[in-house]
Order: sequence, then structure tokens, then C-alpha cells
Amino acid sequence: MTKIRGFELVSTYNNQDLLPKRETAHAAGYDLKVAENTMISPGEIVLVPTGVKAYMQPGEVLYLYDRSSNPRKKGLVLINSVGVIDGDYYGNPGNEGHIFAQMKNITDQPVTLEVGERIVQGVFMPFLIVDGDEADGVRTGGFGSTGK
Repeated sequence: MTKIRGFELVSTYNNQDLLPKRETAHAAGYDLKVAENTMISPGEIVLVPTGVKAYMQPGEVLYLYDRSSNPRKKGLVLINSVGVIDGDYYGNPGNEGHIFAQMKNITDQPVTLEVGERIVQGVFMPFLIVDGDEADGVRTGGFGSTGK
């Protein structure tokens, strides 16, 4: 079977329940879950591990969006508004392509996340490039590495 796009567990996780899925037939987003119990203090920003990586075709990207219930029900927000998972993040030597959700606690109480809770949703999308684009760099690291 040829792989087109999807999710796999990173090598340090074996809980198949972490693999993202859509909850309804019309849902655009795949729900990514918390892979490790995580406590976030008031005002703190934490990288929440999901235990998964994503593969896709050239010209595609995986966008991570906050779940609409996070601020109201959990007191959390995806602090960078939209996460961008590039195709070359998959399998990178820095962290194998492990996807993290960068969450901020906006309450005055600690928030505890438990394994298996849905934390963000991922939507695969095509993207366009401009005329004359000659990008030829090669990713050498994991989370946040391209901005060094």
C-alpha cells in the first residue's frame, strides 16, 4: 500500500489509541490527543506531546487548530493560534517528527491533562508557492528548528 497522508506513532510510544481520527463523517479535523499526563500552571506555556507524527505529499501541510472547547472547558489556548506542520518535519533527526501542541493556561488554577484527552485538531491542506521560489534548504532539527 502506498502511503499518501496520515499519522503514525513516534517510536517512543505504543498506545494505538493516540492515533488521530475524525469523530464525524463531515469533520475536517483529526483530533490529536495528549500522550503524557501534563500539568500546566497558571500563565504557563507548555509543549504537550501527542505521541504522533504526520506524513503527507509534497505541496501539502498539516495545520493544527485549537479545539473550540479548550478555552471554556479547560482554560487552555493554542498559544501560536495555528500550528504549521511541514512535510519535512516527518522523520526529522531532531525528534522524529513528534507533534506537540503549544498550550497556555489562561486561568488562575493549574490545569491537568490526562493521556487520551483531545487537545488540538489537525487539518491537511494543499499550499501554493510563488513564482521564482527556489527554496532548497534541508530540515536538520525538530520543533522550531527552521527559525534558528
